[in-house]
Amino acid sequence: MKRFGMHSTCICATVAAIGLSWTAWVAAQPAAARRPIALEDFFRLLRVSDPQVSPDGRWVAYVVTRVDLEKNQTNADIWLASTDGKSRRPLTTSPHQDRRPRWSPDGRRLVFESNRSGSFQLWLLDLAGGEAQQITDLASEATEPVWSPDGKRLAFVSKVWPEFSHLPLAEGQKRHRQRLEEQARSPVKARVFTQLFARHWDAYEDGRRWHLFVMTLDDGGPGQPRDLTPGDYDAYPTSSTFASAQNFTFTASGRYLLFTAPPRLHAAWSTNYDLWRVSVEGKTPPENLTAANPAADSGPVLSPDGRFLAYRSQKRPGHEADQWELVVVEVDADGTFLGRGRSWTESLDSSVEEYAWLAHEPGVVLSAEYRGRILLYTARPHGAVQELYSAHSIAQPTVSRTDVCAFLRSSLAAPEDVYVLPLAARSAGPTNASNLSRANEALLAQLDLTSAQSVEVPGADGTPMHMWIVRPPLFDGKRKWPVVYMIHGGPQAAWLDAWHWRWNPQLWAAQGYVVVLPNPRGSTGFGQKYVDEISGDWGGKCFQDLMKGADWLEQQAWVDRRRIAAAGASFGGYMMNWFLGNTDRFCTLVNHCGVFNHESMYGTTDELWFDEWEHGNGKPLWEARELYLKHSPHLRAARFKTPTLIIHNDLDFRVPVSEGFQLFVTLQRRGIPSKFINFPDEGHWVLKPRNSEFWHKEIFAWLKQYCPPGPK
Repeated sequence: MKRFGMHSTCICATVAAIGLSWTAWVAAQPAAARRPIALEDFFRLLRVSDPQVSPDGRWVAYVVTRVDLEKNQTNADIWLASTDGKSRRPLTTSPHQDRRPRWSPDGRRLVFESNRSGSFQLWLLDLAGGEAQQITDLASEATEPVWSPDGKRLAFVSKVWPEFSHLPLAEGQKRHRQRLEEQARSPVKARVFTQLFARHWDAYEDGRRWHLFVMTLDDGGPGQPRDLTPGDYDAYPTSSTFASAQNFTFTASGRYLLFTAPPRLHAAWSTNYDLWRVSVEGKTPPENLTAANPAADSGPVLSPDGRFLAYRSQKRPGHEADQWELVVVEVDADGTFLGRGRSWTESLDSSVEEYAWLAHEPGVVLSAEYRGRILLYTARPHGAVQELYSAHSIAQPTVSRTDVCAFLRSSLAAPEDVYVLPLAARSAGPTNASNLSRANEALLAQLDLTSAQSVEVPGADGTPMHMWIVRPPLFDGKRKWPVVYMIHGGPQAAWLDAWHWRWNPQLWAAQGYVVVLPNPRGSTGFGQKYVDEISGDWGGKCFQDLMKGADWLEQQAWVDRRRIAAAGASFGGYMMNWFLGNTDRFCTLVNHCGVFNHESMYGTTDELWFDEWEHGNGKPLWEARELYLKHSPHLRAARFKTPTLIIHNDLDFRVPVSEGFQLFVTLQRRGIPSKFINFPDEGHWVLKPRNSEFWHKEIFAWLKQYCPPGPK
């Protein structure tokens, strides 16, 4: 394996050569109208999500979340903005979590979920006035409300113990509450498992199942909820990989629900999610509508006239990153398939993410990645997919009955805001999307957030690799700057021209670094072939792509070759470990929750289908051990030299904390400068505000020690 220089041994000379610290450098510059973003600014920024346009297209409800560092918590409220941009105001102001607003079909009411009464329940708000009314009170909680077409019913999900699910509601909920109280009181905290999943993502499984419930809403008040899917199985996606913006829907008649469910057998190693149908009267057992497809199907969305069903579908079983196509099938009023579905996105070489039906013509608005951005497209029955909107990156599109489209838009230089695009006006000529929420307008006016540069460099075998470059404020191209080479997770993901609330390049750049965000082999949005070329080859072409990108960086006149650090999380953390054993060109590495040992990882991770596809050619470890070990970093420990900061958390069941401990033990035993930061109350990501603050400060201090910021 080719090795690259000995840059990690040059820290002392580098520090001596820098002169002014980054803080002194900034202070010495002429006063500017804007300033670099500080960590406290990052937590002051409001976080906008979940825009929902009203049926008549006149209003958008959305969620605004505030971070309270002092209390170490967040507060989410529901806001309302008129689509003409003339007004916006908060609808809720509780000190808790009010989220997921959903309009009634007549546009007069909003249902939402909130924990203001102690647990997450459904609440109803009349837009004509008055206080929100709590309409569920379940020990098992209630989330994800969906209206029936006539507005007389609500469906939702609740996590219940299956042995209580056949009982009348009052008795079942009484038993549920008693078990919760007994568990809280008992001095014995033992867990007993008889099947996988035993733990998932960041929580242990306790035997409960996600069930679909339905309740009536009429002038007499809310009716008693009923469990439509009793039994020992889930009626809702248990893996976020296969969840969609909408996971269940009423049929046009309102007599049935269509829903996404995980496989009833082998849920830890099968990707065979399906669409099911169940009667709201509970008279017949659920029926599998997509049993013929052994791969994943997800996200049923009914057309406005109720005649067509759109959903996402994959073709290759076991491959979670297979391309999602938008399939449309004709259905009757009860959701029965009237023939075979057909893909409307065969011409789109990218996975469909979110989608909503157009109101006045057969067609769908959808979002999909394209070369480092997320664009809006339209798809129609007998035409190619057409680009609709392409500014930066968009998310969560919804469409009104008047063809007004609301969505989130963000960039690497601006957090999310709600935008609205009148599609009917666009048909008569070009029209721009309008910013409705303007949530951070005053604070952003004070900050110097630099626009990202998009570049392409030759990667492995000459295939182009895309990169984003975010320069620090007051960047001077005539001076030499340190670089942080930031590797994304996934690996089937991408750095997008979008705001990030965990790994935020603007915040890192403001410390005095040029932040470079490469999209190597495996990255999404560059065609499915490019995505597939990572599987079975984690340390191959992807690594070569990244080394080619680093070569290009070292040739730039503004780069200090002795001050190039690398950082990454999840797969990005894996690549930090692979860097350790294959190159010493980086002055330091930051490894967050990275895979170290593919053998131990297989026996401790939660979703086995991922490891089996990525490393075993679809086989378990004992049938293909040599494939798993081919690119396992732990076998190259004798070559490790680079100072490394490790962050790994106890509740990370995707990449378990043992991976971090193995790395730390190895680095310490070899006498390599290293630090291990462990959060016992976090999972794969560091989400609690004070933990996040500590995380940022520790990383920036480590970088300052081994890769000093600022120009020289």
